[in-house]
Amino acid sequence: MTRRPSSRTAAGTLLFAVLVAGCADPSDDPRASASGASGTPSGGMRYCPSPQEPPLDPSVPCISQDPAQKYAENHAYRQEMEIGEEERAGAQGKADALAEALKGLVGKPAGEVEVRAAAAAALGLEPADVEYRAGTPGKVLKDVVVGGGRGKVCVNGNIDSQGDATAEVAGRTMDGTCLPGLGGH
Repeated sequence: MTRRPSSRTAAGTLLFAVLVAGCADPSDDPRASASGASGTPSGGMRYCPSPQEPPLDPSVPCISQDPAQKYAENHAYRQEMEIGEEERAGAQGKADALAEALKGLVGKPAGEVEVRAAAAAALGLEPADVEYRAGTPGKVLKDVVVGGGRGKVCVNGNIDSQGDATAEVAGRTMDGTCLPGLGGH
């Protein structure tokens, strides 16, 4: 009389195989070679030592504890890309045209559509390519900011709360916009 393996035997064998596979040598794990490379047992980042603590090897990456440096890193997206004097001079005519276009809107009940159209005409762009930040609501246009450009060169203009219109040439921000992010917490 022959005995066939039961489903219990098969399940037990399968469970044993899974458990044994989980007991592999940790040094076989490719992540194991990174362990300790950054100065922590888990291989992750660590905080940089304070001035009172011994310094780390310069090749060991660490997270700064300096509040000013953390602030600068957190707001790096707002920094402008570098633009050369030739690029700046080449866009100055568009900045002058944008300032004039915005001055023509001061004191008028213009909305976003009118502001975008005027800015687009001055900058040689489509209205949809003009960045617009709404100002103070009311019958008179004020506290409005617009910007647009090509490549890393932007021309940004505004109408302030006093009704003065200005425009300037600027580098595109690191996050790819002409107008810097509002930020804040």
